[in-house]
Amino acid sequence: MFLSCSLQASCLLQAAALAFYILSTLFFNSFVIIFVVTVLLSAFDFWVVKNVSGRILVGLRWWNEINDLGESVWRFECLDQESLAQMNKKESWLFWWTLYLSAVAWIVLGVFSLIRFQADYLLVVGVCLILNIANIVGFTKCRKDAKKQIQQFATQTIGSRFSSTIQSAFSVV
Repeated sequence: MFLSCSLQASCLLQAAALAFYILSTLFFNSFVIIFVVTVLLSAFDFWVVKNVSGRILVGLRWWNEINDLGESVWRFECLDQESLAQMNKKESWLFWWTLYLSAVAWIVLGVFSLIRFQADYLLVVGVCLILNIANIVGFTKCRKDAKKQIQQFATQTIGSRFSSTIQSAFSVV
């Protein structure tokens, strides 16, 4: 039940940001209201996906920090192998597709803003697209890092079992 609520929340927030952006011109004449509400909805979606949905639905969490030397350092967290195996595959699949399709939707809206020569609305689309792409990049890097960690763990486990088997075989002799 909780997993479905997390997935629904992240989908609903992104859909709300897209719907408000698309339908807002029917109800508001103020660009400022459209900008603020759309960006707030998109920023809240960014936070929920990054800190809640990503951890619950795919077992991944990422963040970027600046170290003492002023260098950007990516940090990744991943659940252990047993917890990852218990993840709902359909919800994980939907998480990734929602992440990518929402970026495509913002790109399409950006193209329409370019065609209509509305640079101010292109700014709204750009901010929302940057937030969405940041999640895509973060989770993609995190997934690659998680796969690398799982492969290293498997290699170490197989190697240690193999060496212990060889040691035990020679200790008998």
